[in-house]
Amino acid sequence: MIKSQHNAWIHLLATTLVISCGLFFQIDPIEWCLVILAILAVFVAEALNTAIEFLCDAVSPAPHPLIQKSKDVAAGAVLISAIGAIIIGLIIFLPYFKAYLWLFFN
Repeated sequence: MIKSQHNAWIHLLATTLVISCGLFFQIDPIEWCLVILAILAVFVAEALNTAIEFLCDAVSPAPHPLIQKSKDVAAGAVLISAIGAIIIGLIIFLPYFKAYLWLFFN
């Protein structure tokens, strides 16, 4: 998946950044669970999207409107899971960033 999907690299980079922030801010175990679930949701959606794309290409390499729709829906699922992960990340990390910036600039 990482080799064939460009967006998977972006998700991997975001995962590294989020885990680094979690370690830096020492988030609590419940927050870690939510962060890990959000990360896993994105990677599961990306894996299913990749599987659907490969399956569609194997069934019909020629363009077909229904195949394109199924690929679009699968890509939409990845987008929805990524947006959800961003929202969870903002809810968890914004208070930490605010507190850190408050200490840093005061």
